[in-house]
Amino acid sequence: MKVLVVLLVLLLGLGLLLDRVAVNVAEGQVARQLAAEGGLAGEPAVDIRGFPFLTQAFGGRYDEVRISLTADQLGRPEGTEADVVLRGVRLPLSAALSGSVRSIPVDRIDGTATLSYDLLASELGGNTTLRPEGDGLRITRTVDLFGYTLPLTAAGTVSLDGDVLVVDVRQASGAGVELPGFLVDQASDLLDLRYPLELPFGLRLTDVQPAQDGVEVRAEAQDAVLQAE
Repeated sequence: MKVLVVLLVLLLGLGLLLDRVAVNVAEGQVARQLAAEGGLAGEPAVDIRGFPFLTQAFGGRYDEVRISLTADQLGRPEGTEADVVLRGVRLPLSAALSGSVRSIPVDRIDGTATLSYDLLASELGGNTTLRPEGDGLRITRTVDLFGYTLPLTAAGTVSLDGDVLVVDVRQASGAGVELPGFLVDQASDLLDLRYPLELPFGLRLTDVQPAQDGVEVRAEAQDAVLQAE
């Protein structure tokens, strides 16, 4: 009886080891595929959810795969990051083990990217700073216009126009300095921003809102295929 118990424990341990080895191999394949498809600077962190993994692997379908992308991998300033959830990923175990993956069909992709305020401020130039304020943004910048040096502060909103993030200034003032109204109006145009977003994997933008560390952009895709070049 003791021998049988020991053998059972060893078999369970071996099964667990094989399960973890297999999931690591599959995660590596998905990471390489994502890096190739998305033109990333490095392979992202991949977490295939669900246990045991091998029951999913034998079926060649994974319910949920989570991807984390850093600023370096995205080629963006520090503070920019993205989290992607792949649902219904189809990857045959034989292809994963042999390294012969050419495409990965996915039922649905949900992604959230955080665009740091430093990134957006650099697009506006100068000494611009941005921070969240309620449902919008507070923008400050000093501009030179018609011989005036204008310290501006403005309230802005964020929205989407197709694949473009739009920062639109609705209210602006001279930051406590008495300025002609027409100068403030014209200077406000300098604080507006249109920032094109390049989305991999057929993702479509669905929502945008200010958050603590940056502007959060949400996107989704249905029936996508991750195809290596």
